[in-house]
Amino acid sequence: MEKHTGPALKGRYWVVVPAAGIGTRMRSDRPKQYLPLRGRTLLEHTVERLLEIPALAGLVLALNPKDPYWEQLPLAANPRVAVVDGGSERSRSVLNALNYLTLQARADDWVMVHDAARPCITQSAIAGLCRHTAKHPVGGILGVPVGDTLKRVGSGHAILDTCDRRGLWQAQTPQLFRYQLLHQCLTRALANGETVTDEASALEVAGYQPLIVEGRSDNIKVTRPEDLALAEAIVQQQEQL
Repeated sequence: MEKHTGPALKGRYWVVVPAAGIGTRMRSDRPKQYLPLRGRTLLEHTVERLLEIPALAGLVLALNPKDPYWEQLPLAANPRVAVVDGGSERSRSVLNALNYLTLQARADDWVMVHDAARPCITQSAIAGLCRHTAKHPVGGILGVPVGDTLKRVGSGHAILDTCDRRGLWQAQTPQLFRYQLLHQCLTRALANGETVTDEASALEVAGYQPLIVEGRSDNIKVTRPEDLALAEAIVQQQEQL
């Protein structure tokens, strides 16, 4: 499996992984991040890959306060992984993690937020994101251009029209921003009742324009049962490289 790609990253990078969800669409007896994937849990694959980032200062995992699974994993003893209580929504979990970093992170440190359910992230994709955002005034996210035809659907699942997909991208993670800017924008957005579906949207409602960096289509998010088999095939292929 690929390890570090390209020159060493400059600056300090913190990673935040919101993992307090229960994954109801997986129809499983446990949250999807704890489902098995090639001998380990999905979450272990994700966190282990993030811990390989060369300039990593630390990783903060936001878990459900009643999570009974994490402490059973060997990674729970890793000194570079801190755990905070997650919130009822992703944005609350991320903010709790940022609050935890208040006394550790400098204003211009980078914070990389990554989905727990994206175990196929690669070091080359992370390095590309860091390289392209290094001198950007806001920061940015990974994404891929929308390739499928998009339909707008109304009541009864009736198709209303076909959307123009030019200029449309599918957002991925990691999403990478300076600590102080992300903390301020996310705090303000939640205080104002804004809809925040990812970190970039918190900056967007504050008037900023994050960069989007083309990632890889195999950086999938495990959402439905069939996604797990696909993720396993991707991880197997990546481990053979």
